[in-house]
Amino acid sequence: MNIRFAFLIFLVFSAQLFSQQAYYNDVNLNLTGLTLKEALAVKIINTHTRTLFYDQIWNTSKATDVNPNNPSEVVLIYGWENGTDSDVTNDRTRNINNFSGSSGDWNREHVYSRSLGTPDLGEAGPGSDAHHLRPADVQRNSSRGNRKFSDANGNSGATSEIYTDPIDGTNSAGWHPGDEWKGDVARMMMYMYLRYGNRCLPSNVGLGNNTNTPDDMIDLFLKWNAEDPVSDFERQRNTYHENTNNSEAQGNRNPFIDNPRLATRIWGGPEAEDTWGIYTSSDTENPSTPTNLVANNITTFSVNLSWTAATDNIAVTSYDIFVKGNLYTNTTQTSKTVIGLDSNTNYSIFVIAKDIANNKSEQSNEVSIQTLVDNDPPSTPNNIVISNQTTTSFIVSWDASTDNTAVTSYDVFVNSILNGSTIETSFTVSNLTASTSYSVQIRAKDAKNNISELSNAAVGSTTAENAVSSELFFSEYVEGSSNNKALEIVNNTDADVDLTGFSIKRQTNGGVDGDVWANELQLSGKIFKKDVYVIINGNSTLQKLIDEADFLQPVLEENNYGAPINFNGNDPVGLFKDGVLVDVIGTYNGGSTNFAKDKTLRRKNGVSKPNTTFDINNEWNIYPVDTVDDIGTHNSILNAISFEKSIFTVYPNPVKSFLQIENLSTEINLSGEIFDTLGKKVRSFKNISKQLDVESLSKGIYLLKIFTENGIFATKFLKE
Repeated sequence: MNIRFAFLIFLVFSAQLFSQQAYYNDVNLNLTGLTLKEALAVKIINTHTRTLFYDQIWNTSKATDVNPNNPSEVVLIYGWENGTDSDVTNDRTRNINNFSGSSGDWNREHVYSRSLGTPDLGEAGPGSDAHHLRPADVQRNSSRGNRKFSDANGNSGATSEIYTDPIDGTNSAGWHPGDEWKGDVARMMMYMYLRYGNRCLPSNVGLGNNTNTPDDMIDLFLKWNAEDPVSDFERQRNTYHENTNNSEAQGNRNPFIDNPRLATRIWGGPEAEDTWGIYTSSDTENPSTPTNLVANNITTFSVNLSWTAATDNIAVTSYDIFVKGNLYTNTTQTSKTVIGLDSNTNYSIFVIAKDIANNKSEQSNEVSIQTLVDNDPPSTPNNIVISNQTTTSFIVSWDASTDNTAVTSYDVFVNSILNGSTIETSFTVSNLTASTSYSVQIRAKDAKNNISELSNAAVGSTTAENAVSSELFFSEYVEGSSNNKALEIVNNTDADVDLTGFSIKRQTNGGVDGDVWANELQLSGKIFKKDVYVIINGNSTLQKLIDEADFLQPVLEENNYGAPINFNGNDPVGLFKDGVLVDVIGTYNGGSTNFAKDKTLRRKNGVSKPNTTFDINNEWNIYPVDTVDDIGTHNSILNAISFEKSIFTVYPNPVKSFLQIENLSTEINLSGEIFDTLGKKVRSFKNISKQLDVESLSKGIYLLKIFTENGIFATKFLKE
């Protein structure tokens, strides 16, 4: 090799290595165990500055997964063959423009299967994180499905390891990604665990043992991480995503691609490659033994530890604390409070010193302690409140009790009979009788079954039969990324409601800037009975919001750029009728900040009426940013009209001339109607074919209803 060329390669490699390490300049890489895991998690979360949408992943994959040997192709995960045989499903590459859901194309593989998340990862947040979305052959991706990863040898495919599927309870074979890809998979799973925590548990997505790790990491991924070194292709993807000048970059990196040894330092297992060389130096000298380990301030559940620092030829970087012979935690300090212990229990404790090369000292002197006996009951719950009454249920809530150790649960008594237990400070009491009064009391318990006194009784009544809401109210609130803002109003009454006189207003920053309701948006048109009305920001980009919108608030200078549908998570939003506030999202007139920043709020099932006092705990379910899968419907109305969306789909949307109806059989004699946003019927038809001519309709949003034997198919579409 030419010496000058070789030196150039060395400089390029050195520069790459330096850039990788520079990303971690604010991370203490001397840490080990779960403290290192937490530090890296904070890093990748804070640098994840651009949220990608699922639809963007097509373009993202074209940028990050391009074949370095042929820019007209993408590299397919799970593939291994160069395309010379007759089986396209095993190809390692595919034309970059051959992407869709059709056979012979490539699609977006969720390497962490969405259905195996806790809960389902969906298409936002973890469901659209590009660090685990890879191009894959459509059919091979379908063969993988939601199979858990399993160990094997050779190319990708189902394995002989059988397990019980957690989704449907059937027996299923595991999935081996292939020898070339198993390291990639392992490092992606490690990233997802750091980035999204218990939402993406390794034991949910792979078959392996986690008893030898301090948390949920499984030995399978540690093994694959060590066996299959990082490829230049992985580095290509990682480097792209750090640079936010790239249009499809997230801003963060996968630490385990940068240095697989980080996984070993966190979870143990086989020693993976140290690409930085900082953990595999020539240093083989062990630190000295920590001395003078002392335990004091022993309680029912904790003990304070301190010891004399160890020394090392280079530097002691951390200490492992062992409780009953098991690793409890790691710390860089010479003192630590151990918590989570059981009362009236004996424990033996020692510490070990480590240096950056993972050389370990002998164990310190061992201390033995006995935690105190716990005979103290929790305090009595108070401020018992009954709300959200229906004919058969209500919600009871209370202030949390305190305890010398910890409150572990609450018992809920209805008419002096135990109705149920919960770890929360609210509980839904169900299976009640309409128009009936009930007395509710609460008591608290701790881990040793010490029980508080029963609380004072709160009395509440269920509603009468056939009671319906007499008023409109907010059913969903979307404070999404960028301009993805939306409000949903539900009509749970027994009649269509004219929106004349209704309006939306907001207060800025919780009303602390003058307690002024401003930026009024007057509503018009009609909300059909048992239907919803969706208002979105005119610059929203989420297709689901656009599909379900009844009104798009234009983003213009004259309306303060989309106000009030440009709210942030600290801006209360009110629904007004004839100038009177009838429902609110957020605490107004000096409320708290960021009550719903980057969140979707969805009204709980039991809420049947508006409320001018914002009660986020009892009335609202909270979802991650850009969760919009249920916009356009609401649980309180689903039983009134059958929306057969699983049977029918319409496209394109927006539409110019012809609206295609998919899965509609021409042999079935069906009729339908089209309504505008004012509730006016503008078209009726019989004997529906697979397309509707809508070219003559004016631009705007319309409601399509198709009448079936089983109910009404209803969906919205936008005419361009």
